[in-house]
Amino acid sequence: MTAAAGRAGTDPALLLVGHGSRSAAGVAEYFALADRIRALAPNLAVGTGFIELSPPPISVAVSDLIGEGFDHVVVVPLVLFHAGHAKTDVPASIESARHDFPGVRFRYGRALGVHPDLLAVVDERLDATLDARERVDTAVLLVGRGSSDPDANADLAKAARLYWEGRDYPLVEACFVGITSPRVSEGLDRLRRLGARRIAVVPYFLFTGVLEERIRAQSEAFAGAHADVHVQVTRYLGPDDRVARLVLARYAEAAGGDVRVNCDACIHRVAMPGFAGRVGAPQVLHHHPDDAATHSSPHSQAHG
Repeated sequence: MTAAAGRAGTDPALLLVGHGSRSAAGVAEYFALADRIRALAPNLAVGTGFIELSPPPISVAVSDLIGEGFDHVVVVPLVLFHAGHAKTDVPASIESARHDFPGVRFRYGRALGVHPDLLAVVDERLDATLDARERVDTAVLLVGRGSSDPDANADLAKAARLYWEGRDYPLVEACFVGITSPRVSEGLDRLRRLGARRIAVVPYFLFTGVLEERIRAQSEAFAGAHADVHVQVTRYLGPDDRVARLVLARYAEAAGGDVRVNCDACIHRVAMPGFAGRVGAPQVLHHHPDDAATHSSPHSQAHG
């Protein structure tokens, strides 16, 4: 943590909340991104913590910042889309921190979201994988984590559509590696049936991990079973300076009290088909293996 700023009476500290991963490489990339943020904003105090799987948990990260003398903390969820973790787990942790530290001001930023800078990173990943002449003959498959929240899944579809606009790729489709459909094999098969004979698979993930590796394995398996299609897998987004700058933008929004989130399709506010029971559901602290303060809860979703 850089403690040069953010103490009482100065700029608020940034608490960067990652998902956590079983992959040591993925966790290392998270910390590499935090270092990039510090390099871009050397006077900003940057704390680090995780929702699950990796230490330290959010509660410990908050305690560390407050122990350094910070009385104003801006929490930014390091996730691409607003889904369960960003809508419930992190806010619940913040509410718990407000109870434990009533003299500290907390603000909550929004997810990175659908943003042109992230699509520019996708451009770079594809450029590193494809020959420039291959663009006009290559279909792109953007693969997300997948969520039980339809709003987050719709954002991936929006990202895919925006990526198609103004670029040379004939087809850009979206699919998911888990939780919902279409899955990776279904997305590849759809593109094949639409006539694609060259497909570039883009893992739309911030860091490597179990799920990113699964995308690669499933894509290779599909290619092995369909000799008429050439399938290539690009690198994921990774700890890029454009991602770091977007985090700082989300920090600035929250610090200035200008967080603009579209809640028109949020399952916690709107009775979406199949999700009516989620409206008004309470925020519940997510269990973190290293945090005795969180309760045990069933959690069957596969994670990276």
